[in-house]
Amino acid sequence: MRVSTNTVYEQGVFNILQGQSRLLKTQDQISTGRRVLTPADDPVAASRALEVSQSQAVNAQYMRNADSAESAIALQEEALTRYTRLLQDVKTLAVNAGNGALSSRELKNIASELRGRYDELMGIANTTDSNGLYLFSGYQGSTKPFMETSPGQVAYYGDEGKRLIQIGPSRDVPVSFSGADVFQRVRDGNGTFVTAASATNVGTGVITAGSVRDRAAWDALGNPKNFEIRFAVDSSTVPATTTYDIVDTVNNVSLTTGLAPAAGPYPRTYTSGAAIPVSTQAPPDTNPVPFDYGIDFAISGAPADGDTFAVTPSGTKDIFATLDELITTLETAGPGATLNTRLTNALNTAQNSLDNALDVNLTVLAAVGAYAKEVDINRSAAEDLDLQFATQLSGLRDLDYADAITRLTYQQVSLEAAQKSFLRIQELSLFALL
Repeated sequence: MRVSTNTVYEQGVFNILQGQSRLLKTQDQISTGRRVLTPADDPVAASRALEVSQSQAVNAQYMRNADSAESAIALQEEALTRYTRLLQDVKTLAVNAGNGALSSRELKNIASELRGRYDELMGIANTTDSNGLYLFSGYQGSTKPFMETSPGQVAYYGDEGKRLIQIGPSRDVPVSFSGADVFQRVRDGNGTFVTAASATNVGTGVITAGSVRDRAAWDALGNPKNFEIRFAVDSSTVPATTTYDIVDTVNNVSLTTGLAPAAGPYPRTYTSGAAIPVSTQAPPDTNPVPFDYGIDFAISGAPADGDTFAVTPSGTKDIFATLDELITTLETAGPGATLNTRLTNALNTAQNSLDNALDVNLTVLAAVGAYAKEVDINRSAAEDLDLQFATQLSGLRDLDYADAITRLTYQQVSLEAAQKSFLRIQELSLFALL
């Protein structure tokens, strides 16, 4: 076989260039620390590394989302904690206002302090995050949720939604709340029913919030849930005798007699502080149809003839209205037993509403704490997953330095041998024999 001189040169150059190419590639691998520089180096590993890299990027975004969620939740927790302290301060002021020795001026001073708490409450309800979005406006983050429409009347302009941030493949956490749930949907009374003294009472009767003795009886379909306790005082006896009736105001019937309401004296004799059950007491009740609506309450003091007290189902009242009513009560309080009694009844009503608002707030605060814990758990899981992804990518792409350096040395020797052999071969010529 004859090999032309041209072929000898071409093959020699080709071998040298191939050796240089392999050497340069090994050098690139060593300098980058990567075994797979292009998909052609290892198609299977390159494809798998791309999948792992994409999953790692998504997981990294979840961790960034968790950081954002944690910041927003921390702001919620701080705002709700301030709200808790505010409610506790207002309760303390309401207790102080119940001191019968306080003058009208001192009560007005307490009202003035409560006015400052009212303004603080508006600030808490309109709290914003670092992006200027309102925490308690539902989905409407850019809408100011609470504004006064008239003194003491506050309207909610947000919605019922909760803005969510995804912190995991299948988990979103809320970073906003509906302000209506936090500040407006507060049950009044004891949460089941409301007791209240008539504004026209002239006696010193003070009614308690009452309690539910039998939930099933209260929830029964036939329960009218609207009652009036009417008092009659017979001054012809010594001492005077005070009796009372319980009237079903829906059907306009006396529960103690089963007849239409009439003037006193009534079947039941009043004892200050004794429980008044809304159920049959026979004797002295003469109603042939027994009844039991499952609730009790008490009235203390000395109700006057014609004084009345109402029992109605609990509704909802926003905390702004509760605070405004308390302020108005203290600003208009005056001397005298009747006014003191009205103040006491109003303070009792306010205390019940404040307790209910505090319960609602603590429930929301507990939920926020649970969300914060969940964010921590998800972040910890994401960090562990990120480590797994990094380990997988290292196994797929990273270079074995010992193998690469050994290969580099071998390739250097091969290249040098190819270069030297080419030099020797190109010296071969027939003219060299002459």
